[in-house]
Amino acid sequence: MAETNENIDKVRSIIKGTGIAMLTHVDDHGHLISKPMATQEVDFDGTVRFIAERSSEQALSITQRPDVNVAYSGNGAWVSLSGRARIVNDTDKLRELWSSFSGSWLEGGPENPNNILIEVDGDTAEYWDSPGNSKVTQVANLLKAKVTGETVNGENEVVDL
Repeated sequence: MAETNENIDKVRSIIKGTGIAMLTHVDDHGHLISKPMATQEVDFDGTVRFIAERSSEQALSITQRPDVNVAYSGNGAWVSLSGRARIVNDTDKLRELWSSFSGSWLEGGPENPNNILIEVDGDTAEYWDSPGNSKVTQVANLLKAKVTGETVNGENEVVDL
């Protein structure tokens, strides 16, 4: 159990350290569509939240086909979170999460009925974390691998949420 908690903590840490995700959903034609989204909150009981517009193609598609993937990448670490999304009408939560960043992309503030939350409940998350958090360490590890012929060893785990 401790190992699982450590892995969930690792997923949470990578997500919080990245912030911007690519949220992939399936459109009406069965095509995968990815859009950048700012993560508003990471509960990590496995849930992430985004603010979006109810009338967006993304929100409409999620209503019909809720299976999604959320991908994070940054600082030599990556997370792929698979789960189910839902549209949530919660003005109080929107008020809590709203920021000037949200206001730059969406009109009318949290009271605008077109502004909603997309909540993704993760089923599984897979993460990769390269050794060393700095770019210099990552480049050094790549050069070492090239010279020695050995592969770079990093962490990779699949976590059930």
